[in-house]
Amino acid sequence: MAAWSNILRSASQKLLQNGGFRTASLKNEQIRCMSEERTFFIKPSGFQWHKTKDWFHFYLLLGAIPVGITITLVNVFIGPATLQEIPEDYVPKEFEYLQHPIKRFLQRYFFPSQQEEYEKYLHYMYHQDHLRKVRLLENKVYTLMGQRRDYRSQYFKESYASKYLYNYKESIDETLHKRD
Repeated sequence: MAAWSNILRSASQKLLQNGGFRTASLKNEQIRCMSEERTFFIKPSGFQWHKTKDWFHFYLLLGAIPVGITITLVNVFIGPATLQEIPEDYVPKEFEYLQHPIKRFLQRYFFPSQQEEYEKYLHYMYHQDHLRKVRLLENKVYTLMGQRRDYRSQYFKESYASKYLYNYKESIDETLHKRD
């Protein structure tokens, strides 16, 4: 027991000699800690950076763990496709030519086929050709208007009276049928 008290006494004396704050508090003296060794560095907060990292890790792991488990299970239990004989009456679909099951799944449900892409391109070309023809017709109309000095006056109002004529004709037909 005496050995422990000697060790503790010598350790406390070393602490009191090295730390001015502890000696001052023990002696009931006040000390000012405004020296060059103790400086307060002003730096920007790291809260946003740490919060961004937290969200990034959360969503990365939220997506990476299920995807990793799915890929592992598919590779272990299903595996790549093998070549087999095709029955005579069966026409394989485009996605069935791919070897890996995940590629087959993506090709089947998410990516368009080559035929679909080609038909979309044909529709786009048809639409562009139709627009080209309309623009050519408009240019021809404006050219003829310029040559013949024919133009719409400022008081000209377009009228689509066909629907009114149609309604008027129907009302006349109804009155004639009522008289008969």
